[in-house]
Amino acid sequence: MSTFNDDGPDASPEEVRADEEQLDRESELFYGNVNEFVEDRFVYFVNLPAAGSGRVWCPEWYRHAQALSRLDSLWRAWEHLRFDPALGMSAWWTQHLDPHWRALTDPVTGPFVNCVGGHGGAEPLPVASPPDGLFTDQRGTASDPLALS
Repeated sequence: MSTFNDDGPDASPEEVRADEEQLDRESELFYGNVNEFVEDRFVYFVNLPAAGSGRVWCPEWYRHAQALSRLDSLWRAWEHLRFDPALGMSAWWTQHLDPHWRALTDPVTGPFVNCVGGHGGAEPLPVASPPDGLFTDQRGTASDPLALS
């Protein structure tokens, strides 16, 4: 979110400095990594799923790829949205935390489904190898992978 003034060459040195300081502030992370965020803030935002709810949390969340990815996404969104004084935190709760928390603790499809009695590993989804030539390497190509030939 850039706050540069459109004052052009008439901008005062104070306005330019304020813009630069705002950009510097927004590039700073409050937490050094996702674990710091989880241990210092996230654990106070959500409640442990109630007994009988069926919902599951694993204290070893970092051992689950989906949980690690979702919590890292929540942390990064929080880092960005905390600077929006109007709607930032509201958007973070409703568009980020609420859906991710439901997905994380889902008793059927969530990453902790095998952790009811303690940490349990998960098997990756089975996949079959596609026929040769069905997919091409898209790295470094400027062409549209969905374009019809």
